[in-house]
Amino acid sequence: MKIVSIVGARPQFIKCAPVSREFRREHQEVLVHTGQHYDPEMSDVFFGELEIPKPDYHLGTGSGSHGKQTGECLLKIEEVLLKEMPDLVLVYGDTNSTLAGGLAAAKLHVPVAHVEAGLRSFDRTMPEEVNRVLVDHLSDLLFCPTRTAVDNLRTEGITKGVFLTGDVMVDALEYNRGIARERSMILERYSLISGRYLVLTIHRPSNTDNRKHMENIIQAIGECGLPTLFPVHPRTKKYLISSGLWERMPGNIITCEPLGYLDMLAAMGSAGKILTDSGGVQKEAYLLSVPCITLRENTEWVETVEAGWNVLVGADRKKIEAMVKDFLPPGEHPDLFRRGASGRIAELIGEYGNGV
Repeated sequence: MKIVSIVGARPQFIKCAPVSREFRREHQEVLVHTGQHYDPEMSDVFFGELEIPKPDYHLGTGSGSHGKQTGECLLKIEEVLLKEMPDLVLVYGDTNSTLAGGLAAAKLHVPVAHVEAGLRSFDRTMPEEVNRVLVDHLSDLLFCPTRTAVDNLRTEGITKGVFLTGDVMVDALEYNRGIARERSMILERYSLISGRYLVLTIHRPSNTDNRKHMENIIQAIGECGLPTLFPVHPRTKKYLISSGLWERMPGNIITCEPLGYLDMLAAMGSAGKILTDSGGVQKEAYLLSVPCITLRENTEWVETVEAGWNVLVGADRKKIEAMVKDFLPPGEHPDLFRRGASGRIAELIGEYGNGV
């Protein structure tokens, strides 16, 4: 089969790596990078570290409003699909690139496969929630990481083409965890002691576009006093500088440029706790058995909360301070995410192509 795989953002590069390895054993893959994440620290480094093949197309859409970015991606992806005439388009996750890829394929009557289908935060104010719902409803193959995701789709009337495959990020993490341990010098670089520091990531508009939220988060981290490694997303840094918060960053917060996948794995794996508003980082924290404090009021990874390893605090300063100090997961760590998803997805797509 000829498969066009569409990626555009950091989490998609990570998910793509193990799936692409499996595809290229039996199928022809055309890799399209929309350019949604275009900074070298958010893009090029991942292709190098994860040994992802060089994209066949780099669309260079860049940043912009959601409508502008999605529209430009849609236009340029359509041009690629008309040229390549693939048998299937594969999209990942919930970004504007995901939605544009799904729409472009559906309009041209090309089957769509969605990796990480069925996730729901039930918060339509999140652009990611809108993207994932729309893509699920136009997809022909829906690859679900968890049973909850399958149930979510059934509730919405989607049962055809739905498969519980497990999570491809498990494959990526297991493949790279040992490599990160051997190669990364991140702890030495920032004089961090294993288990005695925090990792912080913030990038969602609900936080970065709200001064009070950002102040609460930063002040709470400052109050806890623990060394905190804060790889700063470019858009987050721009806001922090323009709002004057960058100059008032507490001394225990160690800011740095966005980290490559191996350094980020090493930093998260040895952290005492992780604070984030990222869906992917929540899941990675669970896979690494590190307690996660989620700076949101909801999550698409409800299983991690139910298992007791993730707690939702929003941007409430007192809750953040309390959870940094007292949050302690139970001893049990259930295996929530099935391994081998990448191979299973490649197999299912092969069966679909053969009309099985």
